[in-house]
Amino acid sequence: MKFVDEATIDVAAGDGGNGCASFRHEKYKEFGGPDGGDGGRGGHLLAIADASLNTLVDFRFTRRFEAHRGEHGKGSDMFGIKGDDIVLKMPVGTIIADAETGEVLHELLVPGEQITLAKGGDGGFGNMHYKSSTNRSPRQKTPGWAGERRTLKLELKVLADVGLLGMPNAGKSTLIAAISNARPKIADYPFTTLHPNLGVVRVAPEKSFVVADVPGLIEGASEGAGLGHQFLRHLQRTRVLLHLVDVAPFDDTVDPVAQAKAIAAELKKFDQKLYDKPRWLVLNKLDMVPADEREALTKDIVKRLKFKGPVFEISALTREGCERLIQSVYEYLAKEFRSHLPDENPDPRFVDEADPRGI
Repeated sequence: MKFVDEATIDVAAGDGGNGCASFRHEKYKEFGGPDGGDGGRGGHLLAIADASLNTLVDFRFTRRFEAHRGEHGKGSDMFGIKGDDIVLKMPVGTIIADAETGEVLHELLVPGEQITLAKGGDGGFGNMHYKSSTNRSPRQKTPGWAGERRTLKLELKVLADVGLLGMPNAGKSTLIAAISNARPKIADYPFTTLHPNLGVVRVAPEKSFVVADVPGLIEGASEGAGLGHQFLRHLQRTRVLLHLVDVAPFDDTVDPVAQAKAIAAELKKFDQKLYDKPRWLVLNKLDMVPADEREALTKDIVKRLKFKGPVFEISALTREGCERLIQSVYEYLAKEFRSHLPDENPDPRFVDEADPRGI
């Protein structure tokens, strides 16, 4: 399925039905009185957060949605039937904004959450609505009210606890495949990952967290270079970032420290809050470094980066050090954000207030 994280749609709720002006005509009842019913309400446009969806592809080609109008009122005290509502299923994490003003209207953060995108118009009043002791033969009636119409911009930000970031070919896809149920494409060339991948990491039968892998970043990503800038926003809802660094690049002229600093600079340019998130350093591909050289190499990288946060040495390919990494991540999440983990009381709307750490 094609990954789509932006869409623009037009929604139109149903108009209300018109009221009816009618009088009773029955044998032996010369002055039957008014019996015109009210019109029915127009259908609403609703949106519901569906946990089974992870893309906005359904709104890529179908961009206009119209609800049915309410039925007109009729004689014999008959009110019009209300119009059918239309329910649009959207992924959890969808931001709904007014396309003209840019104002954010709703954020679907909880599975099953339902909101109204456009309200149907109320039905008009029939003449029986105006009957009174002083107005016994009203002929007034009103048309139905128009339903709301608006153009909406949909933007998807995936909900994940942990975000992976790093240069292309840093081993992010290999790591998420090694520790979770995700199966992203893995190859020996840059930009293998073309869209975010989500994986559930099982620490124990009832203990898990969600990790997100986005396309690799390069210098200038915040200004549009490469692919990562299109998906950096998917890291904005994560609680901790794992910064993967390739300690054994194929090109000897590539400096892992310079690459790590470039990634940190791009994060800061894109969003200061994203840069301030807790960020852990993960030194990957240790299987490519001779055992007697690993300690010196990792100490040199950490020293040159002046990194003060947690540091992990792993090989995503052989899974060396991966178990310690995921246990540490879960313990951190359980301690800092215990209210949202699956074995506790889920609350994905929790605001990240952890002290920023990182490069």
